Amino acid sequence: MIGNAVRAMRIATGEEADDVIDDGKSAAAKELGPKGGKKRAANMTPERRAEIAKKAAEKRWGGRLE
Repeated sequence: MIGNAVRAMRIATGEEADDVIDDGKSAAAKELGPKGGKKRAANMTPERRAEIAKKAAEKRWGGRLE
């Protein structure tokens, strides 16, 4: 925690460069990303959500569901 504060101070004073890693996503995509999943779930039927959840569980647990 203290190390991060020292780094922030060095960046602010110009002693150290602020190297921001570009993840390739646009700012709009980052801003709207968390909202998209909630909106998608709200528009789905409960049956479709259950189908997607079951498929995800099968992928995660390797088909070991009973």
